Amino acid sequence: MCGIVGYVGPRESQDILLSGLARLEYRGYDSAGIAVIDRDGALGMRKKAGKLARLRETLEETPLAAGTTGIGHTRWATHGGPTDENAHPHLADDDKLAVIHNGIIENFSALRAELQAEGYSFRSQTDTEVAAVLLGREYRVAGGDLQAAFRAVVARLEGAFTLLAMHEDHPGLVVGARRNSPLVIGLGEGENFLGSDVAAFVEHTRRALAIGQDQIVAITPEGVTVTDFDGNVVEVEAFEVSWDAAAADKGGWSSFMAKEVAEEPDAVAKTVLGRVHDGQIVIPELDGMDELFQGVSRVIVLACGTAYYAGLVGKYALEQWARIPVDVELAHEFRYRDAIVGPDTLVVSISQSGETMDTLMAVKEAARLGAKTLSICNTQGATIPRESDAIVYTHAGPEVAVASTKAFVAQITALYLLALHVGRVRGALSAEVGVEAIEELEALPEKIQWILDNEQGRIEQLAHWMTDTRSVLFLGRHVGFPIALEGALKLKELSYIHAEGFAAGELKHGPIALIEPGQPVFVMVPSPRDGATLHSKVISNIEEIRARGARVIAVAEEGDAAVLPFADEVLRVPLAAPLFEPVLSVVPLHIFAMGLATAKGLDVDQPRNLAKSVTVE
Repeated sequence: MCGIVGYVGPRESQDILLSGLARLEYRGYDSAGIAVIDRDGALGMRKKAGKLARLRETLEETPLAAGTTGIGHTRWATHGGPTDENAHPHLADDDKLAVIHNGIIENFSALRAELQAEGYSFRSQTDTEVAAVLLGREYRVAGGDLQAAFRAVVARLEGAFTLLAMHEDHPGLVVGARRNSPLVIGLGEGENFLGSDVAAFVEHTRRALAIGQDQIVAITPEGVTVTDFDGNVVEVEAFEVSWDAAAADKGGWSSFMAKEVAEEPDAVAKTVLGRVHDGQIVIPELDGMDELFQGVSRVIVLACGTAYYAGLVGKYALEQWARIPVDVELAHEFRYRDAIVGPDTLVVSISQSGETMDTLMAVKEAARLGAKTLSICNTQGATIPRESDAIVYTHAGPEVAVASTKAFVAQITALYLLALHVGRVRGALSAEVGVEAIEELEALPEKIQWILDNEQGRIEQLAHWMTDTRSVLFLGRHVGFPIALEGALKLKELSYIHAEGFAAGELKHGPIALIEPGQPVFVMVPSPRDGATLHSKVISNIEEIRARGARVIAVAEEGDAAVLPFADEVLRVPLAAPLFEPVLSVVPLHIFAMGLATAKGLDVDQPRNLAKSVTVE
């Protein structure tokens, strides 16, 4: 969950560390800190509880001496509260050694007791300081060989970790290690970088390496060395970051979330781009996998949070177009049950960051059980794609706001593409249906833009009127049900009020007891053009809750006159085929959640207690 950055080179490291942390603050903002080895070879450190601005204030009051080697950290608290003492970096070896850490060291308690028995003391409640003190001890044992000491330490650690360390005896050297936690390398000219993700250094270089599981990296201004935990040199292939630093800037928007909602049309368009050939969906990354798809008898989709709701939408598409039974499971539940999978099972994981720990562990478990694995991811060089047999990248660009918006619509789009691709390969999809689906897909960006251009102001005004609301319910049927869940999650994340999403058919089985006079209820209204009876059933649901005093906000397509007598407010979306409605109907819910939080004066980019990438279990 934490953001980490490291630098060695000719430039002032403090400036590079702070700019990197600013781009990584979405990964954690409970505290922040940096350590620098100055030009005289002395290590200095500053850290502060609170957001990065607090650290900047501290550095203005008590500046660090200039230096060209440094590490920095922005924290999402796990072990120990968000205090100055628990902030990173942590020092050891008479304050000559600095360590930062992302993850959880599960055996820290036993290691701490061992070190205390030897006379070592601790200044914090964190697992990270245990690793720092242990590294300081091993550094002495190794006769001042920092990399040998690092190997000795990581061999004893259990759990998930990315560690970065530097010692004032070795200016111009930063070492790092990773197990089940992300670490990427930025390759510069006469300088090199480390980061939790490429956002840490993309303004300086777009050439990167992603190191693998149980590997150690040492960077100096002259080069990069990667070894395994036993010290054997490992060759790592470089890649080019596909976006530049400007893509991760606000660019004049009031918040990153506002910018990212505005980019939802582009996220869909870029995810489709290059994957339509001769009137068919062909995903180049899946070349050579036709035999696998033809032999699949079952699909399991694994994800958490918003990505899980995308998976629920994808289930409808995969079953309808590819004619494969699909189960959608929370990744953290899948791993801890006796799942029945085999070689004819395709496990599809969904993660914006590609580092979601629960999902990563579930993917590894699925592979261990013999399933084939495919990941849908937005981040180049991430761990989950590298652990999977195949990858379908979304192309939403960097998403900085903690609450996912453009990545969500891109994930649904990628699932549509996968379903159409697999349906074609399996012969389950007729050419006519495939052409119609592609036309719908390619029309989505313009339709999303219509919502932003024509409905956003009214939705934001509605949100402003509802700032005193304490509870909001969301109802949906069929593909509208996952969107009801997503709408409720966004409102909880951003506004800190009670919100729940329900399948509308469940209303009479209990949730209707929550309805009282004035209760706001968002209802995802299916198209009346659908041949099924869903529209009339949802209208009946609306009548049931209106009769008990609910205030109904309907999300309905243009021209649906039947909903007007029963809704207090109608938020319009353009016409679309039933399976494509979720990509449109979710946009008003994203705007509403953002608008309500903004009207309440809350930080929509950094909601309390949350971080963007959940890299711990």
